[in-house]
Amino acid sequence: MGKYPITQGQYQAVMGNNPSHFKGDNRPVEKVSWDDAIAFCQKLSQLTGAQYSLPSESQWEYGCRAGTTTSFSFGDTLTANQATFSGKGQTTDVGTFPANAFGLYDMHGNVWEWCLDTWHDNYNGAPTDGSAWIENDNRSQLLRGGSWDLNPVNCRSSYRYRSARVYRYYYCGFRVVSLPSPGFP
Repeated sequence: MGKYPITQGQYQAVMGNNPSHFKGDNRPVEKVSWDDAIAFCQKLSQLTGAQYSLPSESQWEYGCRAGTTTSFSFGDTLTANQATFSGKGQTTDVGTFPANAFGLYDMHGNVWEWCLDTWHDNYNGAPTDGSAWIENDNRSQLLRGGSWDLNPVNCRSSYRYRSARVYRYYYCGFRVVSLPSPGFP
């Protein structure tokens, strides 16, 4: 899983444009739809010869929790020294705040992160192997992590949100996971 959300500089280098409202090469890219994030993964895969994807919801939450069972990877509360939230006015550079125990930054706040899964109201029937739960019926797509404009309760490790896959909001970004090469376990 990517150490940081995809930055504007990375997005510009791969896609040739920067749709973000809050400009800065080291800030997370935002105003990207789920479809844009999928296109980025496909183009990055073509450019590098490696395989990249959005994380499944299960992968995202596992990475966010970093071995904890608390509301946040830092404990049961989230402070202004740990994440950007509660309407701070805009995004911040990735890595501004401490990493969680897995070395992942910005898992709480900054930007909502698109996951590969389609939205389901609950986990009844969800895959048990960590793979994405995808139904190609144009349902809403899943977002995790909260954002710079939300209260901490919406940035909890377990909090889920959904949006139409085509919408481009100034608080939605993404991170990627590297997939094993074919024939490599």
